[in-house]
Amino acid sequence: MPRAVNNFETVRESPSATSDVTPVSAIGIDTLRRLLAEFDLGVTEVALDAPIPGSFWGDAEAGLRGDTLLVRPDTPLHSALHEAGHYVCMDPTRRAALDTDAGGDYDEENAVCYWQIMICDRIDGVDRATMCADMDAWGYTFRLGSAGAWFAEDAEDARAWLISAGLLDDDADRLMPGVRTA
Repeated sequence: MPRAVNNFETVRESPSATSDVTPVSAIGIDTLRRLLAEFDLGVTEVALDAPIPGSFWGDAEAGLRGDTLLVRPDTPLHSALHEAGHYVCMDPTRRAALDTDAGGDYDEENAVCYWQIMICDRIDGVDRATMCADMDAWGYTFRLGSAGAWFAEDAEDARAWLISAGLLDDDADRLMPGVRTA
């Protein structure tokens, strides 16, 4: 049974099954591989309807094992990018032992949510608004009522966390390549 991740900014319960979100197949596995190679994260595609190794949530949700993100064509893109964000944002010790549960604290979880929205700037056909709508449809909840409102009006702490970790430029408008190193 999936556990809830309670957070001052987000609360995620078990994901709701929805076909109203953008799947990985919408951008293609090769696009996802190229996108995440800049962050030293490999991507392995699992057969449709096969269990996804390393998936915390099960079903079609993305999995993480070591330096590999595991997805199916029907994996929600927001799930793939969220797990990729965990990989990028976690410290090297946790990354070295990564298998399924990314862990992390509240501040890091907020940074991951911010990162997964920002990375959409690099994906043709998927913008920040689409990502926020997909996050809302999946069941992320935010104090301000939506991922978009949180991102625009209440995410200063997440921005600051990413900047201090060297993952967002000082102007807070561009993700930096690579992963957290300390």
